[in-house]
Amino acid sequence: MRKIREVIVVEGRYDKNTLRQTVDAAVFPVDGFAVFNDREKLALLRRLARERGLILLTDSDGAGFVIRNYLKGALPKEQVKHAYIPDQYGKERRKRRPGKEGKLGVEGMRPEVLLAALERAGATFEGEDAPAAPGGGLTKADLFELGLSGGPDSAEKRRALLARLDLPEHLSASAMLETLNLLYGREELLTLLQDGGPEDSK
Repeated sequence: MRKIREVIVVEGRYDKNTLRQTVDAAVFPVDGFAVFNDREKLALLRRLARERGLILLTDSDGAGFVIRNYLKGALPKEQVKHAYIPDQYGKERRKRRPGKEGKLGVEGMRPEVLLAALERAGATFEGEDAPAAPGGGLTKADLFELGLSGGPDSAEKRRALLARLDLPEHLSASAMLETLNLLYGREELLTLLQDGGPEDSK
């Protein structure tokens, strides 16, 4: 089992159980929205971020993004990496019915999907060479030029692109730009975007 240096932050204990069967890592559940009122837990997260680094891995639904965005604003940006699971529909085995948006959460993801999300986030796998950073460099002007912002159908094009790249639909334009720059080099991205265009992804 591959060992990860960073502490992986998840929403709840079922997510933790799933991850512990996938990677050898410290996994910290925040107990959902309870983290909003828990100063001690937030202080501990800040300490873990400073000492080990954190990877935020929340569900891809709206609630998951509320938790992610809260933590994103409360923790030092340079000590936090973001792992995203794709939008996959269904229900976890332990639940009687699907969640509000019908999407699988972290606990419902296959091990290979979770591992791919952690790799894309830049997780530090101990004993392995760190992957070269893609480089990024995509700008807001590029998004505008490609029709992904500022146009009447930009939101739909962004959704199609996010689906094509297995990224959650709830990413804002700014978060999408940040994520794309973490995952891809500028030229690779421009080629990908122009190669058939995001609108052809469905």
